Amino acid sequence: MTQDELKALVGRAALAYVEPGQVIGVGTGSTVNRFIDALAASKIAIAGAVSSSEASTLRLQAHGIPVFDANEVPELSVYIDGADEIEPGGCMIKGGGAALTREKIVAAQARRFICIADESKWVARLGRFPLPVEVIPMATQRLIRQFAALGGSARVRLRDGVPLVTDNGQHILDVTGLTIDDPLAFESMVNNWPGVVTVGVFAHQRAHLCLLGTPQGVRTIAFDAA
Repeated sequence: MTQDELKALVGRAALAYVEPGQVIGVGTGSTVNRFIDALAASKIAIAGAVSSSEASTLRLQAHGIPVFDANEVPELSVYIDGADEIEPGGCMIKGGGAALTREKIVAAQARRFICIADESKWVARLGRFPLPVEVIPMATQRLIRQFAALGGSARVRLRDGVPLVTDNGQHILDVTGLTIDDPLAFESMVNNWPGVVTVGVFAHQRAHLCLLGTPQGVRTIAFDAA
């Protein structure tokens, strides 16, 4: 199966965790796009969604699915999103689509986080994928130096030759050369650096369940005490 077929497979599998009448959280990215399309085709009568990005909001609305502001909904039944990496404890690297801050906000609002991913995203430990960090621009150079002190190489993410601007009006650093052995401690440390909006390690908001697409079908992985 192609990677796109695996994404479609887990997108459809996630429908089993969507209950009629509920407001759900919806993430961002190519795998989530397949989930949104499957949700629309399924005709499951959800009350609506809280979206983690403007791109996902537009796709949901194009399918006629109501989208609510996060402040309008006290709690979400489930949050469904992809990952750039996920490890055996359910911790993830996210932010390849530059929506990591809103993704973390919506994840924190949900009772369950269902990660949908193809098997290429499964890793023994985090750090192979460049770590996205959303930052306030005036802190960029100092944060690059702080990551260098940890052995990492940080670069500003560009789009069309200029710094990419997130939905929140900030920039993204992509950090390579790191091996993250303790995701929870690492996330807490970097989040405390002045100028960091959000680090793309999801350990405090780790997945409760992963639907992993493989050529043999969907592998369901539950994480203890997530």
